[in-house]
Amino acid sequence: MPLDIPVLTAAFVAGLLGGLHCAVMCGGIATGFPAMAPGRALGVAWQANLGRVSGYTVAGALAGGLGGGILRLARSDTLALGVRVAAGLALVLLALRLLGRGGRLDLLARPGQQLWQWLRPLHRHLLPADRAWRRLALGALWGWMPCGLSLSLLSVAWLQANALGGALVMAVFGLATLPVMVPLTWSGARIGRGLQRPGLRMALAGFILAAGLLTIAAPWLMQVPALHGVLSALGCIPRH
Repeated sequence: MPLDIPVLTAAFVAGLLGGLHCAVMCGGIATGFPAMAPGRALGVAWQANLGRVSGYTVAGALAGGLGGGILRLARSDTLALGVRVAAGLALVLLALRLLGRGGRLDLLARPGQQLWQWLRPLHRHLLPADRAWRRLALGALWGWMPCGLSLSLLSVAWLQANALGGALVMAVFGLATLPVMVPLTWSGARIGRGLQRPGLRMALAGFILAAGLLTIAAPWLMQVPALHGVLSALGCIPRH
């Protein structure tokens, strides 16, 4: 499956929109990191959040690689088409949920609960977080905590059906959350409130919806000669 620019852009927009969701759900964790190294709060915030993005990226690579392995074993064009349609549907569902019309995102966190129970003891072994590598590792664990929003994007990463594509989806999503998550102070709150304005939120979620619909429709749109070059440039279809 090619790397889709619309899918990656949708992941970025989801990260921007989801930044405030992350701040609400993980605010206690985020604000706890600076206490680990008083006087170096900003540096600690960057270390923790870069660790979180790294955790997302590794999870995306594993999910995408697993999806690709299934496709290679099946060797089915029909299955490949189904994977593309499923990826598009996942984006459509994510857009609806970000608009508050598709159910609660936290319901998607349930499949990750068991994994987190297995990873949770590692948290204790990384304390006290008095070294940069420990804070990075704690941040990576933070990225693996059950979260409906990140698991929604992880399903898109899995459906990219290759490790690089999955890693990129999750990395782009994670990087887009940084403007809110790193500060969690005056500027972060201002950015978060700005992104929650109804008109802007609807427009950005509408973009994710459009990206999902384009992902679904691309195999049929490529039959239109005038659109073939555009779809190829966007990465929606393989280049031969």
